[in-house]
Amino acid sequence: MSGHPEAEIYHRQGMGKSAGMGQRPALVMVDFVVGFADPAHFGGGNIAPAIAQTVKLLAFARAHRWPVAHTRVVYAEDGSDAGVFTLKAPSLLKLTEHSPLSQIVPELTPVAGEHIVRKQGASGFFDTNLASWLRYQGADTLVVTGCTTSGCVRATVVDSLQHNFRTIVATDCVGDRAIGPHEANLFDMGQKYADLMTRAEIEAAAG
Repeated sequence: MSGHPEAEIYHRQGMGKSAGMGQRPALVMVDFVVGFADPAHFGGGNIAPAIAQTVKLLAFARAHRWPVAHTRVVYAEDGSDAGVFTLKAPSLLKLTEHSPLSQIVPELTPVAGEHIVRKQGASGFFDTNLASWLRYQGADTLVVTGCTTSGCVRATVVDSLQHNFRTIVATDCVGDRAIGPHEANLFDMGQKYADLMTRAEIEAAAG
């Protein structure tokens, strides 16, 4: 994202450095569920291509025995665990445990040993055991994919950094319902919170 017209101000202020990849990467896939793959519900934009690229990255992660986690937004059937997030976006309440919309897309179906994180907030870390599970797995680096780039991906990336994980956003494996927010948030995350790498670059660095 170095070609961004305002990148120079960040460069002058000493931002945009690389944290690099550590010794033990883990893959976290944020909210790649049926509802976010469907433009009639929560999807659109470039989410479908991001899922297609993540299929390849997941295969790589499994082959290299990385810890793998999937996140889902899951609310109680009666909405009893709803919060202010659902006042801003009431349609999220459709994402209940057994709703077809809240199921992980078939292309990324979890296998034994992969952690499924149920959350009611934006970040995969907020009020979940994701951080402790990753520490138990020995992870020092998080490779983040998912949707939406400007929402739950960004929230997860910021919290990843704050838990002192080296954080990499797989740029072609994240998507948003609108391209403007996608591009703006990739740029900003790259300056302050994460390294930006394509799937191919991640696989080359980790291979």
